[in-house]
Amino acid sequence: MTMPSSPEEAATEHPEITFIGCARCGTLIAGLDGRYACSGCGWVNEWTEGHRPLPEARRRRS
Repeated sequence: MTMPSSPEEAATEHPEITFIGCARCGTLIAGLDGRYACSGCGWVNEWTEGHRPLPEARRRRS
């Protein structure tokens, strides 16, 4: 898988569902693009650990 070169390019791709064992309790958890939150113990990984950049916020048109 190639990494997108910009946040705009990342926003146009569909997120990938990924799985890991929770770093705190070991429960198998799913996340989007390498970003996880465990519903069992509350562990959350650092947002920068994701597989690609987060999309930037867009302004709403009035």
